[in-house]
Amino acid sequence: MATRSRSCPVVTLRTVPTASPAGPLVTPDRLHTARDVAAESGVDLLVVTPGSDLRYLCGYAAHAMERLTALAVPRRGAPFLVVPRLEAPMVDASPAAGLGLEVLAWDETDDPFALLARAATARLGAAPARVAVGDRAWALHALGVQRALPRAALELAGPVVDRLRMVKTPAEVAELAAAGAAIDRVHARMGEWLRVGRTEAEVGADVAAAILAEGHVAVDFTIVGSGPNGASPHHELSDRVVADGDLVVVDIGGETATGYRSDCTRTYAVGRAPGPEVAEWYAVLQQAQAAATAAVRPGVSAEAVDAAAREVIAAAGWGEHFIHRTGHGIGLDTHEAPYIVAGNDLPLAPGMAFSVEPGIYLPGRCGARIEDIVVCTADGVSALNEGPRELLTLPG
Repeated sequence: MATRSRSCPVVTLRTVPTASPAGPLVTPDRLHTARDVAAESGVDLLVVTPGSDLRYLCGYAAHAMERLTALAVPRRGAPFLVVPRLEAPMVDASPAAGLGLEVLAWDETDDPFALLARAATARLGAAPARVAVGDRAWALHALGVQRALPRAALELAGPVVDRLRMVKTPAEVAELAAAGAAIDRVHARMGEWLRVGRTEAEVGADVAAAILAEGHVAVDFTIVGSGPNGASPHHELSDRVVADGDLVVVDIGGETATGYRSDCTRTYAVGRAPGPEVAEWYAVLQQAQAAATAAVRPGVSAEAVDAAAREVIAAAGWGEHFIHRTGHGIGLDTHEAPYIVAGNDLPLAPGMAFSVEPGIYLPGRCGARIEDIVVCTADGVSALNEGPRELLTLPG
Protein backbone atom coordinates (compact mmCIF):
# COMPACT_ATOMS: atom_id res chain seq x y z
CA MET A 1 0.00 0.00 0.00
CA ALA A 2 3.05 2.29 -0.16
CA THR A 3 3.15 2.81 -3.93
CA ARG A 4 3.60 6.47 -4.77
CA SER A 5 2.17 8.39 -7.67
CA ARG A 6 4.40 10.26 -10.05
CA SER A 7 3.97 14.01 -9.73
CA CYS A 8 2.99 15.10 -13.24
CA PRO A 9 0.46 17.29 -15.00
CA VAL A 10 -2.88 15.70 -15.77
CA VAL A 11 -4.78 15.65 -19.02
CA THR A 12 -8.45 16.39 -19.47
CA LEU A 13 -9.79 14.46 -22.43
CA ARG A 14 -11.85 16.22 -25.03
CA THR A 15 -15.37 14.86 -25.30
CA VAL A 16 -16.99 13.30 -28.33
CA PRO A 17 -20.66 14.09 -29.08
CA THR A 18 -22.94 11.24 -28.10
CA ALA A 19 -26.61 10.50 -27.57
CA SER A 20 -25.84 9.36 -24.03
CA PRO A 21 -25.43 12.05 -21.36
CA ALA A 22 -22.41 10.23 -19.95
CA GLY A 23 -20.73 9.61 -23.30
CA PRO A 24 -18.90 6.54 -24.65
CA LEU A 25 -16.22 4.78 -22.64
CA VAL A 26 -13.69 4.42 -25.48
CA THR A 27 -13.16 6.97 -28.26
CA PRO A 28 -10.43 7.67 -30.83
CA ASP A 29 -9.66 10.76 -28.77
CA ARG A 30 -7.86 8.64 -26.17
CA LEU A 31 -5.36 7.48 -28.76
CA HIS A 32 -4.87 11.01 -30.07
CA THR A 33 -4.28 12.32 -26.58
CA ALA A 34 -1.88 9.49 -25.76
CA ARG A 35 0.11 10.34 -28.88
CA ASP A 36 0.19 14.04 -27.96
CA VAL A 37 1.30 13.36 -24.37
CA ALA A 38 3.95 10.91 -25.56
CA ALA A 39 5.30 13.47 -28.03
CA GLU A 40 5.27 16.17 -25.36
CA SER A 41 7.30 13.85 -23.13
CA GLY A 42 9.83 13.15 -25.89
CA VAL A 43 8.68 9.55 -26.36
CA ASP A 44 8.83 8.33 -29.95
CA LEU A 45 6.78 5.18 -29.53
CA LEU A 46 4.29 3.97 -26.93
CA VAL A 47 3.87 0.17 -26.78
CA VAL A 48 1.05 -1.24 -24.64
CA THR A 49 0.43 -4.96 -24.18
CA PRO A 50 -2.65 -6.76 -22.74
CA GLY A 51 -3.96 -5.31 -19.51
CA SER A 52 -5.91 -2.34 -18.30
CA ASP A 53 -3.87 0.23 -20.27
CA LEU A 54 -4.69 -1.56 -23.52
CA ARG A 55 -8.36 -1.80 -22.59
CA TYR A 56 -8.38 1.88 -21.64
CA LEU A 57 -6.78 3.13 -24.84
CA CYS A 58 -8.63 1.03 -27.40
CA GLY A 59 -11.28 -1.07 -25.65
CA TYR A 60 -9.65 -4.41 -26.43
CA ALA A 61 -9.61 -6.69 -23.36
CA ALA A 62 -6.97 -9.04 -24.72
CA HIS A 63 -5.76 -12.15 -22.96
CA ALA A 64 -2.12 -11.92 -21.80
CA MET A 65 0.01 -14.79 -23.06
CA GLU A 66 3.32 -15.55 -24.73
CA ARG A 67 2.08 -14.51 -28.17
CA LEU A 68 2.54 -10.77 -28.65
CA THR A 69 -0.48 -8.51 -28.75
CA ALA A 70 0.51 -4.83 -28.66
CA LEU A 71 -0.94 -1.42 -29.36
CA ALA A 72 1.72 0.84 -30.85
CA VAL A 73 1.25 4.60 -30.78
CA PRO A 74 4.02 6.46 -32.62
CA ARG A 75 4.48 10.19 -32.07
CA ARG A 76 3.79 10.64 -35.78
CA GLY A 77 1.51 8.59 -37.99
CA ALA A 78 -1.41 6.36 -37.20
CA PRO A 79 -1.47 3.96 -34.22
CA PHE A 80 -1.75 0.25 -34.98
CA LEU A 81 -2.40 -3.09 -33.32
CA VAL A 82 -0.09 -6.08 -33.65
CA VAL A 83 -2.07 -9.27 -32.96
CA PRO A 84 -1.76 -13.01 -33.59
CA ARG A 85 -3.80 -13.82 -36.68
CA LEU A 86 -5.86 -16.37 -34.77
CA GLU A 87 -7.05 -13.55 -32.46
CA ALA A 88 -7.80 -10.94 -35.11
CA PRO A 89 -11.54 -11.80 -35.04
CA MET A 90 -11.58 -10.91 -31.33
CA VAL A 91 -10.33 -7.41 -32.18
CA ASP A 92 -13.13 -7.08 -34.73
CA ALA A 93 -15.66 -7.98 -32.02
CA SER A 94 -14.28 -5.43 -29.54
CA PRO A 95 -14.71 -1.64 -29.28
CA ALA A 96 -11.29 -1.34 -30.92
CA ALA A 97 -12.94 -2.17 -34.23
CA GLY A 98 -14.69 1.19 -34.22
CA LEU A 99 -11.52 3.25 -33.79
CA GLY A 100 -10.12 2.88 -37.30
CA LEU A 101 -6.96 1.14 -36.08
CA GLU A 102 -4.84 -0.72 -38.59
CA VAL A 103 -4.51 -4.34 -37.42
CA LEU A 104 -1.26 -6.08 -38.32
CA ALA A 105 -1.93 -9.79 -37.95
CA TRP A 106 1.04 -12.11 -37.66
CA ASP A 107 1.33 -15.84 -38.30
CA GLU A 108 2.92 -18.45 -36.05
CA THR A 109 6.20 -18.44 -37.98
CA ASP A 110 6.49 -14.61 -38.07
CA ASP A 111 8.52 -12.41 -35.74
CA PRO A 112 5.89 -10.03 -34.29
CA PHE A 113 8.52 -7.79 -32.69
CA ALA A 114 10.22 -7.22 -36.03
CA LEU A 115 6.79 -6.50 -37.53
CA LEU A 116 6.13 -3.89 -34.84
CA ALA A 117 9.57 -2.32 -35.30
CA ARG A 118 9.20 -2.08 -39.10
CA ALA A 119 5.74 -0.52 -38.90
CA ALA A 120 6.78 2.02 -36.28
CA THR A 121 9.93 2.96 -38.17
CA ALA A 122 7.95 3.44 -41.38
CA ARG A 123 5.56 5.82 -39.67
CA LEU A 124 8.27 7.78 -37.90
CA GLY A 125 10.68 7.89 -40.84
CA ALA A 126 13.43 6.56 -38.58
CA ALA A 127 13.86 3.98 -35.84
CA PRO A 128 12.43 5.29 -32.55
CA ALA A 129 15.04 6.47 -30.05
CA ARG A 130 12.78 6.40 -26.97
CA VAL A 131 10.19 3.66 -26.51
CA ALA A 132 7.77 3.64 -23.57
CA VAL A 133 6.51 0.14 -22.72
CA GLY A 134 3.49 -0.56 -20.54
CA ASP A 135 4.32 -0.78 -16.84
CA ARG A 136 2.92 -4.30 -16.57
CA ALA A 137 4.22 -5.70 -19.83
CA TRP A 138 5.69 -9.17 -19.49
CA ALA A 139 9.50 -9.18 -19.49
CA LEU A 140 9.24 -11.54 -22.47
CA HIS A 141 7.53 -8.80 -24.48
CA ALA A 142 9.58 -5.85 -23.23
CA LEU A 143 12.82 -7.67 -24.05
CA GLY A 144 11.41 -8.65 -27.44
CA VAL A 145 10.79 -4.98 -28.24
CA GLN A 146 14.33 -4.18 -27.06
CA ARG A 147 15.82 -6.84 -29.35
CA ALA A 148 13.85 -5.56 -32.34
CA LEU A 149 14.89 -1.94 -31.62
CA PRO A 150 18.39 -2.39 -30.19
CA ARG A 151 19.30 1.31 -30.30
CA ALA A 152 16.16 2.46 -28.53
CA ALA A 153 16.07 3.42 -24.86
CA LEU A 154 13.18 1.65 -23.13
CA GLU A 155 11.24 3.35 -20.35
CA LEU A 156 7.91 2.96 -18.58
CA ALA A 157 4.68 4.14 -20.20
CA GLY A 158 3.10 5.00 -16.85
CA PRO A 159 4.03 8.69 -16.94
CA VAL A 160 2.16 8.96 -20.24
CA VAL A 161 -0.85 6.72 -19.66
CA ASP A 162 -1.39 7.65 -16.01
CA ARG A 163 -1.91 11.28 -17.02
CA LEU A 164 -4.89 10.20 -19.09
CA ARG A 165 -6.31 7.55 -16.78
CA MET A 166 -6.22 9.68 -13.63
CA VAL A 167 -8.97 11.98 -14.92
CA LYS A 168 -12.19 10.07 -15.47
CA THR A 169 -14.74 11.06 -18.09
CA PRO A 170 -18.42 11.35 -17.10
CA ALA A 171 -18.97 7.90 -18.62
CA GLU A 172 -16.24 6.41 -16.44
CA VAL A 173 -17.61 8.10 -13.32
CA ALA A 174 -21.03 6.63 -14.13
CA GLU A 175 -19.47 3.15 -14.32
CA LEU A 176 -17.68 3.63 -11.00
CA ALA A 177 -20.90 4.89 -9.42
CA ALA A 178 -22.77 1.80 -10.60
CA ALA A 179 -20.00 -0.42 -9.22
CA GLY A 180 -20.11 1.47 -5.92
CA ALA A 181 -23.88 1.10 -5.63
CA ALA A 182 -23.58 -2.64 -6.27
CA ILE A 183 -20.96 -3.12 -3.54
CA ASP A 184 -23.06 -0.99 -1.17
CA ARG A 185 -25.88 -3.49 -1.66
CA VAL A 186 -23.56 -6.28 -0.60
CA HIS A 187 -22.55 -4.46 2.58
CA ALA A 188 -26.22 -3.81 3.32
CA ARG A 189 -26.74 -7.59 3.44
CA MET A 190 -23.78 -8.36 5.72
CA GLY A 191 -26.07 -9.40 8.59
CA GLU A 192 -27.14 -12.41 6.50
CA TRP A 193 -23.66 -13.94 6.68
CA LEU A 194 -21.50 -12.37 9.37
CA ARG A 195 -22.45 -14.17 12.57
CA VAL A 196 -20.84 -15.69 15.65
CA GLY A 197 -19.70 -19.28 15.05
CA ARG A 198 -19.01 -18.94 11.32
CA THR A 199 -15.49 -18.92 9.92
CA GLU A 200 -14.07 -16.04 7.93
CA ALA A 201 -13.85 -18.38 4.93
CA GLU A 202 -17.55 -19.26 5.17
CA VAL A 203 -18.52 -15.60 5.42
CA GLY A 204 -16.19 -14.73 2.53
CA ALA A 205 -17.71 -17.38 0.27
CA ASP A 206 -21.20 -15.98 0.82
CA VAL A 207 -19.99 -12.42 0.30
CA ALA A 208 -18.24 -13.38 -2.94
CA ALA A 209 -21.44 -14.96 -4.27
CA ALA A 210 -23.34 -11.80 -3.38
CA ILE A 211 -20.79 -9.59 -5.18
CA LEU A 212 -21.64 -11.49 -8.36
CA ALA A 213 -25.37 -11.53 -7.64
CA GLU A 214 -25.45 -7.78 -7.09
CA GLY A 215 -24.04 -6.90 -10.50
CA HIS A 216 -20.33 -7.68 -10.81
CA VAL A 217 -18.85 -10.17 -13.27
CA ALA A 218 -15.81 -11.02 -11.13
CA VAL A 219 -14.73 -10.87 -7.50
CA ASP A 220 -11.43 -9.04 -7.00
CA PHE A 221 -11.04 -9.60 -3.25
CA THR A 222 -12.91 -10.45 -0.06
CA ILE A 223 -11.19 -9.42 3.14
CA VAL A 224 -12.93 -10.63 6.29
CA GLY A 225 -10.60 -9.81 9.18
CA SER A 226 -12.12 -10.85 12.49
CA GLY A 227 -10.70 -10.05 15.91
CA PRO A 228 -6.88 -9.91 15.77
CA ASN A 229 -6.93 -10.58 12.02
CA GLY A 230 -8.51 -7.15 11.57
CA ALA A 231 -5.17 -5.63 12.57
CA SER A 232 -3.67 -6.92 9.29
CA PRO A 233 -4.94 -4.55 6.55
CA HIS A 234 -4.53 -7.08 3.72
CA HIS A 235 -5.63 -10.18 5.62
CA GLU A 236 -8.09 -12.08 3.44
CA LEU A 237 -9.77 -15.21 4.78
CA SER A 238 -8.92 -17.91 7.29
CA ASP A 239 -10.56 -20.68 9.28
CA ARG A 240 -10.79 -18.45 12.33
CA VAL A 241 -14.29 -18.60 13.85
CA VAL A 242 -16.00 -15.26 14.45
CA ALA A 243 -16.46 -14.81 18.20
CA ASP A 244 -18.99 -12.87 20.24
CA GLY A 245 -17.81 -9.26 20.58
CA ASP A 246 -15.37 -9.38 17.62
CA LEU A 247 -14.67 -6.38 15.46
CA VAL A 248 -14.62 -7.53 11.83
CA VAL A 249 -13.10 -5.55 8.96
CA VAL A 250 -14.86 -6.35 5.67
CA ASP A 251 -13.12 -4.94 2.59
CA ILE A 252 -14.64 -6.12 -0.69
CA GLY A 253 -14.57 -5.28 -4.37
CA GLY A 254 -15.17 -6.61 -7.82
CA GLU A 255 -15.17 -5.94 -11.54
CA THR A 256 -18.17 -4.89 -13.61
CA ALA A 257 -18.87 -5.94 -17.18
CA THR A 258 -17.18 -2.81 -18.51
CA GLY A 259 -14.05 -3.46 -16.44
CA TYR A 260 -14.57 -0.75 -13.81
CA ARG A 261 -14.02 -1.65 -10.17
CA SER A 262 -15.58 -1.31 -6.75
CA ASP A 263 -13.78 -1.15 -3.41
CA CYS A 264 -15.49 -0.42 -0.09
CA THR A 265 -14.62 -1.22 3.52
CA ARG A 266 -16.86 -1.25 6.56
CA THR A 267 -16.13 -2.48 10.07
CA TYR A 268 -18.72 -4.42 12.06
CA ALA A 269 -19.13 -5.49 15.68
CA VAL A 270 -20.68 -8.95 15.99
CA GLY A 271 -22.78 -9.94 18.99
CA ARG A 272 -21.81 -7.87 22.02
CA ALA A 273 -21.47 -4.14 21.46
CA PRO A 274 -17.90 -2.82 21.70
CA GLY A 275 -16.62 -1.27 24.91
CA PRO A 276 -15.99 2.46 25.47
CA GLU A 277 -12.34 2.40 24.35
CA VAL A 278 -13.26 0.96 20.96
CA ALA A 279 -16.12 3.43 20.63
CA GLU A 280 -13.69 6.27 21.39
CA TRP A 281 -11.05 5.42 18.80
CA TYR A 282 -13.61 4.37 16.21
CA ALA A 283 -15.16 7.85 16.52
CA VAL A 284 -11.69 9.26 15.82
CA LEU A 285 -11.51 7.11 12.70
CA GLN A 286 -14.87 8.43 11.51
CA GLN A 287 -13.70 11.99 12.06
CA ALA A 288 -10.50 11.31 10.11
CA GLN A 289 -12.35 9.81 7.17
CA ALA A 290 -14.79 12.72 7.12
CA ALA A 291 -11.95 15.26 7.33
CA ALA A 292 -10.05 13.70 4.45
CA THR A 293 -13.17 13.54 2.30
CA ALA A 294 -14.01 17.18 3.06
CA ALA A 295 -10.46 18.19 2.06
CA VAL A 296 -10.96 16.97 -1.52
CA ARG A 297 -11.33 19.77 -4.05
CA PRO A 298 -9.54 20.89 -7.22
CA GLY A 299 -6.04 22.20 -6.64
CA VAL A 300 -5.56 20.50 -3.27
CA SER A 301 -2.61 18.11 -3.33
CA ALA A 302 -3.02 14.38 -2.89
CA GLU A 303 -0.71 14.51 0.13
CA ALA A 304 -2.88 17.19 1.76
CA VAL A 305 -5.84 14.79 1.74
CA ASP A 306 -3.64 12.16 3.37
CA ALA A 307 -2.53 14.70 5.96
CA ALA A 308 -6.14 15.67 6.75
CA ALA A 309 -6.87 12.10 7.86
CA ARG A 310 -3.52 11.50 9.52
CA GLU A 311 -3.61 14.68 11.60
CA VAL A 312 -6.94 13.75 13.21
CA ILE A 313 -5.73 10.28 14.15
CA ALA A 314 -2.33 11.51 15.38
CA ALA A 315 -3.88 14.28 17.48
CA ALA A 316 -5.98 11.70 19.30
CA GLY A 317 -2.92 9.60 20.09
CA TRP A 318 -3.47 6.80 17.58
CA GLY A 319 -1.07 7.94 14.85
CA GLU A 320 1.32 4.98 15.10
CA HIS A 321 -1.61 2.66 14.37
CA PHE A 322 -2.46 4.24 11.00
CA ILE A 323 0.07 2.31 8.94
CA HIS A 324 -0.84 2.85 5.29
CA ARG A 325 -1.65 5.60 2.81
CA THR A 326 -5.07 7.21 2.89
CA GLY A 327 -6.10 6.13 -0.59
CA HIS A 328 -5.49 4.99 -4.14
CA GLY A 329 -7.00 5.77 -7.51
CA ILE A 330 -9.52 3.37 -9.02
CA GLY A 331 -10.87 2.69 -12.49
CA LEU A 332 -10.01 -0.27 -14.70
CA ASP A 333 -7.61 -1.29 -11.91
CA THR A 334 -8.48 -1.37 -8.24
CA HIS A 335 -5.18 0.37 -7.48
CA GLU A 336 -4.04 3.03 -9.93
CA ALA A 337 -2.96 6.69 -9.90
CA PRO A 338 -3.43 9.00 -8.11
CA TYR A 339 -2.15 7.70 -4.78
CA ILE A 340 -3.26 9.66 -1.72
CA VAL A 341 -0.04 9.55 0.25
CA ALA A 342 2.58 11.81 1.84
CA GLY A 343 5.12 12.91 -0.76
CA ASN A 344 2.67 13.08 -3.65
CA ASP A 345 2.21 16.79 -4.39
CA LEU A 346 0.00 16.15 -7.42
CA PRO A 347 -2.86 18.71 -7.47
CA LEU A 348 -6.28 17.08 -7.62
CA ALA A 349 -8.42 17.78 -10.67
CA PRO A 350 -12.10 17.28 -11.44
CA GLY A 351 -12.69 13.68 -12.53
CA MET A 352 -10.03 12.09 -10.35
CA ALA A 353 -11.51 9.08 -8.54
CA PHE A 354 -9.87 7.48 -5.53
CA SER A 355 -10.46 5.84 -2.17
CA VAL A 356 -10.46 7.58 1.20
CA GLU A 357 -9.70 4.80 3.68
CA PRO A 358 -7.95 5.62 6.94
CA GLY A 359 -7.57 2.77 9.42
CA ILE A 360 -6.50 2.11 12.99
CA TYR A 361 -4.86 -1.25 13.68
CA LEU A 362 -4.01 -2.66 17.12
CA PRO A 363 -1.71 -5.69 16.68
CA GLY A 364 -2.93 -8.82 18.41
CA ARG A 365 -6.28 -7.22 19.23
CA CYS A 366 -8.35 -5.81 16.38
CA GLY A 367 -8.54 -3.14 13.70
CA ALA A 368 -10.96 -0.93 11.83
CA ARG A 369 -11.10 0.82 8.47
CA ILE A 370 -13.68 2.99 6.72
CA GLU A 371 -13.36 3.24 2.94
CA ASP A 372 -15.36 5.08 0.31
CA ILE A 373 -14.61 5.84 -3.32
CA VAL A 374 -14.86 9.56 -4.01
CA VAL A 375 -14.60 11.73 -7.11
CA CYS A 376 -13.10 15.21 -7.18
CA THR A 377 -15.68 17.53 -8.78
CA ALA A 378 -15.49 21.08 -10.10
CA ASP A 379 -16.54 22.47 -6.73
CA GLY A 380 -15.54 19.78 -4.23
CA VAL A 381 -16.16 16.07 -3.86
CA SER A 382 -18.79 13.41 -4.50
CA ALA A 383 -18.83 10.08 -2.64
CA LEU A 384 -19.74 7.01 -4.68
CA ASN A 385 -20.48 4.85 -1.62
CA GLU A 386 -23.49 5.65 0.52
CA GLY A 387 -23.66 2.97 3.22
CA PRO A 388 -23.47 3.91 6.91
CA ARG A 389 -20.00 4.64 8.27
CA GLU A 390 -20.87 4.03 11.90
CA LEU A 391 -19.63 0.93 13.70
CA LEU A 392 -22.63 -1.31 13.09
CA THR A 393 -23.37 -4.05 15.60
CA LEU A 394 -24.76 -7.19 13.96
CA PRO A 395 -26.76 -9.79 15.91
CA GLY A 396 -24.67 -12.71 17.07
